[in-house]
Amino acid sequence: MKKAPTDAIVQIEGHIVDSDILSEVFDLIIKGGGKFEIRDFVIGKTNIETSVAQLRISAPTKEKLNLLLNLLNAKGCFVVTEQAATLKRALKDQAVPDDFYSTTNFRTEIRLNGRWIRVTNQRMDGVIIVTGGKAAVRKLREVTKGELVVCGLNGVRVHPEFKSRERGDFSFMSNEVSSEKKVSLAVDKVAEMIRKRQGKLVIVGGPVVIHTGAVESLCRMIRGGYVGGLLTGNALAVHDIENALFGTSLGVDTSAGTPVDQGHRNHMRAINQINLAGGIKNAVRRKILRSGIMYELVKAKVPFVLAGSLRDDGPLPETITDMNEAQAAYAREIKGAEMVLMLSTMLHSIATGNMLPAWVKTVCVDINPSVVTKLADRGSSQALGIVTDVGLFCHLLADRLCKQ
Repeated sequence: MKKAPTDAIVQIEGHIVDSDILSEVFDLIIKGGGKFEIRDFVIGKTNIETSVAQLRISAPTKEKLNLLLNLLNAKGCFVVTEQAATLKRALKDQAVPDDFYSTTNFRTEIRLNGRWIRVTNQRMDGVIIVTGGKAAVRKLREVTKGELVVCGLNGVRVHPEFKSRERGDFSFMSNEVSSEKKVSLAVDKVAEMIRKRQGKLVIVGGPVVIHTGAVESLCRMIRGGYVGGLLTGNALAVHDIENALFGTSLGVDTSAGTPVDQGHRNHMRAINQINLAGGIKNAVRRKILRSGIMYELVKAKVPFVLAGSLRDDGPLPETITDMNEAQAAYAREIKGAEMVLMLSTMLHSIATGNMLPAWVKTVCVDINPSVVTKLADRGSSQALGIVTDVGLFCHLLADRLCKQ
């Protein structure tokens, strides 16, 4: 019986020296119980040129080799082969062969009919479906019986986003940003990125945006044409509307910071007013809602998605309570985004980060350092983390962007 091979030739390309990717690859191999031999290494001669390394990877068993290859694939290593991607039929709706290729958020290509083709709809934790000579990422629940699914690693290569000296220091900052001077510098960097972007800016926000007094700052950014979409939950919209109608957020006066008598009723009164009007957009048209973030979004015709949860009161008519529908709406809205600004909402930020391809610039702002760390841990490698009060950040950012 022929013994299964326990070695493979892999290649990695890009700014692998500047980004310390090559040393990470070596560490993964050794820690995984494997060995490597550098077969070829062409280093870029300038800070713009990329490098190419080709390695022979060996392991004690075929199983350990496959495990190593899967780990290295996420770092951008692909098996050097002329073989086409392995395609197998989906076993039933929402079920695929067990050796399916699980996608990353990096640019991916598969080898088909003797050439490499680009995989579209790139996102992490999906499967690649091939139809009519084209390849696209789908969520598992979207697969139907009989569709062709990419399996294994043969004929698959990924292109991670590398940190290049030419791209500036847009790398994940896990250290706390505490002083006003440091926050100001971070805001300057973000404002510059927003001005230079060519695609749309999408904001992912939580109710803390309202509680910390960032409403007018975001309204200025919307009026200034900087915001291309808002992804959030029921809570932000409810408290924004409560603030617009009654001047409170969770029953606390947003100007004085003191509780209001019977103020605990105000968020329910706000929901009731919107229900009576037939929705947020109707409330704006009927001049019931005259200010606030939701008002400015409607007036500027900027799309928004409200994703529901078990905690929601109401919810508002526009809130999507079906989680599959809410995910799909989020995914539609982030298409074409060049930059995403995440403001104090861990769950919505992580959910959005899972949908984003790695080349979308992501800025996560939260007073809690663990939130920005969790975002990075989920694979959002192109994330800039800023640990500060979201109200202060939005105020400074609006001042940088908007003169009025």
